Amino acid sequence: MGSSADRLGKSANVPHDIIVIGGSSGALEAMVDVVAGLPADYPGALFLVSHIGANPSKLPELLAESTRLRASHARHEEEVLPGRIYVAPPDRHMMLDGRRIMLSSAPREHFTRPAIDPLFRSAARNYGARVAGVVLSGAGSDGAAGLVQVSCAGGLTIVQDPDEAPFPEMPETSLRATRVDYVLRSAEISPVLRRLAEGAAAMKQASRTRLQGTGIEFEEPVALTCPECGGAIREEAGTGLLTYRCHTGHRFSADELLTCQRADVERAAMVVIRVLHERTTLCQRMIRDASNAGRAHGVAYWMRLKDEADEQLRVLQHFLRHADEDREKAEPALAETAAQK
Repeated sequence: MGSSADRLGKSANVPHDIIVIGGSSGALEAMVDVVAGLPADYPGALFLVSHIGANPSKLPELLAESTRLRASHARHEEEVLPGRIYVAPPDRHMMLDGRRIMLSSAPREHFTRPAIDPLFRSAARNYGARVAGVVLSGAGSDGAAGLVQVSCAGGLTIVQDPDEAPFPEMPETSLRATRVDYVLRSAEISPVLRRLAEGAAAMKQASRTRLQGTGIEFEEPVALTCPECGGAIREEAGTGLLTYRCHTGHRFSADELLTCQRADVERAAMVVIRVLHERTTLCQRMIRDASNAGRAHGVAYWMRLKDEADEQLRVLQHFLRHADEDREKAEPALAETAAQK
């Protein structure tokens, strides 16, 4: 059944050729229905996320049995091409960064990796109105927030009819979260996708702001952490000095807290430096082996990895050398802030 909220007219001149699909429990049959209804010359690219966690996945092979489109697990920095089905591999979030796919080990979302929301968010940010987001059967709320982002960016939204979905919670949560363009049974989705992609031009660089690096998005902490017990700490009022206290009673001045944080950073940096030294040593060994065997490509590959490790070491060592100097520069500002308190 088509939704009464059909808003195709809002972006009728934009081909929707970036199709992001998410599902969990009970979604396999719907995924097969969707790809089976697409022609061999379908001009869009499909990106599928299923809640497989770190478990082995045969989803690309299962989909390939029902479609003439090429289906495979996505590879990191793989170029996005039309007429392809990209499936998130086990234990990796799949995101879009311009014309490339980024795989990430960023923290789990909704207790799972891969998750649907990271894909939907990145697609909306990079491709805007060209995106069609599809939420299929599943438990939980994954996909709902991402579908909101797709809608806000001008893309089209599709939800599997909860009456058909074996696990209707994900479709129902999406329907509560945003005004959905289509509520369809699984067999009705592919005809809509074909119509949405009509006139799709060759893929071009996205005009919207691109994700940077790995696509990991760091949020500001909701609380500081106690160096003694790891609990949350908060600023104490009425002490005449900038002071922090945790729920078990540990107290610190701002200067003491900064000192603990600096020590934690330096300890972590030393661990990274040790690992990078070991990485450099291993690369040197592999360079020798590849050179002795006459494998020029192997030499180039291991040289590139060694150069990357050397550059990372240089940055970290520079940081440690200047840590004391940076602290001395910060102390006057810290004293001024404490005096104002």
